[in-house]
Amino acid sequence: MKLLTILFVTFALALIGTKIFQGNWNLVFSGNLGMAVFMLFTGFAHFKFQKGMALMIPEFIPAKMFWVYFTGLIEIAAAIGLMIPSIREITSILLIIFFVLIFIANIDSSRKKVNIFKANYSGPGMAYLYKERIPMQIILIAWTWFFGIYLN
Repeated sequence: MKLLTILFVTFALALIGTKIFQGNWNLVFSGNLGMAVFMLFTGFAHFKFQKGMALMIPEFIPAKMFWVYFTGLIEIAAAIGLMIPSIREITSILLIIFFVLIFIANIDSSRKKVNIFKANYSGPGMAYLYKERIPMQIILIAWTWFFGIYLN
């Protein structure tokens, strides 16, 4: 849930900043900036913790390092897309689909007790999935829908 702190703090700071500098609370900008910064953190993590990320990928999927780097690039591209108003809605739709698809890897990695930071199998296991990842996934999907589609 530490990652959600990035989302919420960025949102709050952007919201305060828009009030101070624009004179109004810009929810759309602030919400999308929060998610963009979140996506940049997670995207760059694919390059810093690539070995641990590769362990998350189910066994039946080949070329694991390709997918680690590719999904990292997708997350960075999504961060950029959320900040471009003309493509924000399609970016949000694709990002929600992405969140659903990667959840499969989250289930598998929880089952295998993957620790992405140590690149081994010493992670918290299914407790992480139930207590942290499922709630976080719901928040990410709802946030992306609300700020990228509904308010947009």
